[in-house]
Amino acid sequence: MELHDVWFVLIAVLWIGYFFLEGFDFGVGILTKLLARDRTEKRVLINTIGPVWDGNEVWLLTAGGATFAAFPEWYATLFSGFYLPLLIILLCLIVRGVAFEYRAKRSGEKWQRNWEHALFWTSLVPAFLWGVAFGNIVRGVKIDQDFEYVGNFWDLLNPYAILGGLVTLTLFTFHGAVFTALKTVGDIRDRARALALKLGIVTALLALAFLIWTQLNHGDGWSLAAMLVAVVALVGAIGANQIGREGWAFMLSGVTIVAAVAMLFLTLFPNVMPSTLNEAWSLTVTNASSSPYTLKIMTWCAAIATPLVLLYQSWTYWVFRKRIGTQHIADAAH
Repeated sequence: MELHDVWFVLIAVLWIGYFFLEGFDFGVGILTKLLARDRTEKRVLINTIGPVWDGNEVWLLTAGGATFAAFPEWYATLFSGFYLPLLIILLCLIVRGVAFEYRAKRSGEKWQRNWEHALFWTSLVPAFLWGVAFGNIVRGVKIDQDFEYVGNFWDLLNPYAILGGLVTLTLFTFHGAVFTALKTVGDIRDRARALALKLGIVTALLALAFLIWTQLNHGDGWSLAAMLVAVVALVGAIGANQIGREGWAFMLSGVTIVAAVAMLFLTLFPNVMPSTLNEAWSLTVTNASSSPYTLKIMTWCAAIATPLVLLYQSWTYWVFRKRIGTQHIADAAH
């Protein structure tokens, strides 16, 4: 295996980690409107992800930086062609971070309500747009002989990509509902489990349609195996949620995300961005990569830094592992 193949796998792992972790905190952000009945319950939901949401975004920064360094042609074409949706995602992530920090700085009703609206929408919009973006990457876009994107924004809103966006939106919300059931006690826990069942059924229908479509158009034996793992894990997550095994449900919903994203990268390889204009104009792991020397230096840096990041994040989740409920909210006015 060449180093550019190794870095394709590493970037896939980074995106898998990002969607696994950021997926449930996007879902919790969405649930602040769908599940919470009052301000105290919104605080419970926010507190379940308060210690970890910013650490989850490190995976996105690392994935973007690794793509820039390992596959500069991929990075250039992706960020220029998908400029508007990626800009919207970036703005949402900025406002979302501000909403977490500013919401409780004042006790005014209007002030807190506006930041709660911001938190909901800046969780929902990226959850949808990430699916649209990856749907287009797998499907292929208009790339010319100079490896430049020559389509427009509306070309990205095709049926396959929109279905991908609906899948990530519902899957992340389901993942968030299962996480909420795992991290809370009392009535909100019971309602999270009930909502997770409804979300799980919708997610299963959408995901099955999207994965089958992907397999028929782009798949092989490896991607088929990943698809089957994703489907079985999602069914298992729904079943575990129903019998109150929240830990298993969360683990299996995470396996669903891992397998589904892995399937997308398996159908993509050895391309990184296929061209719908001419297959010869597609960006591949070979023609889009950096020099072998650059990749070698990056590999040594990743070998040192990655275990440290994993240890730190694991420690964070261990420290904040306990359940919370409305009785743990000291001042319901916030």
